Amino acid sequence: MLPKQQVVAMLLAGGQGSRLGVLTRNLAKPAVPYGGKYRIIDFPLSNCVNSGIETVGVLTQYQPMILNEYIGSGQPWDLDSMNAGVHVLPPFQRSRRSDWYKGTANAIYQNIPFIERYHPDYVVVLSGDHIYKMDYSRMIAFHKEKEADCTIATIEVPMEEASRFGILNTNPDGSVYEFDEKPKNPKSNQASMGIYVFNWGKLRNYLEADEADPKSSNDFGKDVLPAMLGAGERIFAYRFEGYWKDVGTIESLWESNMDLLDPNIPLDLNEESWKIYTRNPVMPPHYIAKGARVQNSLVAEGGSVYGEIDFAVLFSGVTIAPGAVVRDSIIMPNTRVEEGAVVQYAIVAEDCVIGRGARIGVRPEDIVDKDEWGVAVVGNGCAIPPGAVIAPKAMVDPETFTEEAGKNARK
Repeated sequence: MLPKQQVVAMLLAGGQGSRLGVLTRNLAKPAVPYGGKYRIIDFPLSNCVNSGIETVGVLTQYQPMILNEYIGSGQPWDLDSMNAGVHVLPPFQRSRRSDWYKGTANAIYQNIPFIERYHPDYVVVLSGDHIYKMDYSRMIAFHKEKEADCTIATIEVPMEEASRFGILNTNPDGSVYEFDEKPKNPKSNQASMGIYVFNWGKLRNYLEADEADPKSSNDFGKDVLPAMLGAGERIFAYRFEGYWKDVGTIESLWESNMDLLDPNIPLDLNEESWKIYTRNPVMPPHYIAKGARVQNSLVAEGGSVYGEIDFAVLFSGVTIAPGAVVRDSIIMPNTRVEEGAVVQYAIVAEDCVIGRGARIGVRPEDIVDKDEWGVAVVGNGCAIPPGAVIAPKAMVDPETFTEEAGKNARK
């Protein structure tokens, strides 16, 4: 029997992430590069380590290969101990049947045997696609203080965006009396962050009941939490006031990367007491050539800048050739922007080549019909031909760029 762990974290990392389009066509959303040297999953994993949680299960399903390779033994996050550490938990075939994860609650249900190995008092359920720093130990202490059965981390969101989230209504003591999953007409702007602390024994009972209900969608927000509320269980809201971003859309992913260039945004990656750990690409220092122009930008190791960048996030191994311009854009690892190319308000994925003189994206002030404007996206491994034009909002990858680029290519 393994040593008892008071807390086990279960990190949901199996969603398709379809709103990120070509960026997640062959990649799980938590594995999407972020912030010049990280991947999205680095944030919840680092939060676990910094909060003193030693055992983490990562539930994968959609396009898991790169994510599984990236997590590996868990060494970059100091989660490689013998009797704890990080464990990748894909769905698997059982003696009687096999199931893909049908929903968030079902994913945890299918891994009850994993959790039971550590016979924990509490289980923390996390999402693998949010950018934030949170001390889960404070949330667990709050959970204990309230003698709660379930505690939900919440954050205030703009009222016009509230219908995208699970919305809570609470009493003055923080207890939850109403939970609506993505309501059409939200009654408040107190949104669930998808971070839950449960008493394990109580959660297990509800997961088993949920699984036995053929009408259930096997989801925490739609099924388990309403069931607990209906039964009168003690559910409390834990209010979070720091930086938090759901990077599930192209716009939010782009905005969150640009936030790193704004000193007024409270997400400090230099904070010694709360480091965000990641797998190091082991590359040489970045190089800024004579004549290059660099301002308001992040440039990771192995990068070479000969051209001009402004409000740019460059990942490892990126090359900006002489005469190339990158503004307000994210360039992911090992991509090359050739001479004379202009990349503006765009996300360019890994291992791409932006051909000489190509133009990717447009500044919003340079377009007449603002409804036509949006961030342009180039998918993984795409070679954009010289002189091609990729319009705002366009998404191209090796399978589709010929059609998109061809419509706009200069004759």
